[in-house]
Amino acid sequence: MHIVVATDGSLDPDMTAGFVSPHADGSAVTVLTAVEIPRRLLADLRSVYGEQKGPVVDSDAEYVGISPAQPSVDFDFPGDDTIIDLYLKNQLEERTGPMVAALKAAGIEVEVEILEGENGAKLILDYLRAKQADLVVMGTTGRGLFEGMLGSTGSKVARHAPCSVLLIRI
Repeated sequence: MHIVVATDGSLDPDMTAGFVSPHADGSAVTVLTAVEIPRRLLADLRSVYGEQKGPVVDSDAEYVGISPAQPSVDFDFPGDDTIIDLYLKNQLEERTGPMVAALKAAGIEVEVEILEGENGAKLILDYLRAKQADLVVMGTTGRGLFEGMLGSTGSKVARHAPCSVLLIRI
């Protein structure tokens, strides 16, 4: 059996461990978080604001005889992918760290996954299908009809999941 605990960090770790524990005996358990990052935003911002010039730095080149053709300061911006990777690493720890600790404290072996894209529900559903998950555990705010009509991530996954779904009220 493969159990996936999908969280954005709002699930209560101890409560979730209590729900997962009876089903986890000998099962693979993955704590999953999906981070929505609209990559189009980066391109749109660049088209509006253009590429920014590096900072002007007063160097000692003119005083010590270094050729100005060889700048002494490198303005190598790490790039979008590096910045996003750093952000994802931080989000992974922030969103899944307490959950992993609670599941491990309950004696459950855990793997951790992070997905990045523009649609959290689609990312989770695709993951569930690819990994042939048997159960997904998620949180729901239970705010009623209006949220259900709009389609929260939890309600979308619950309606379309290829496996059993356990929703925990947040």
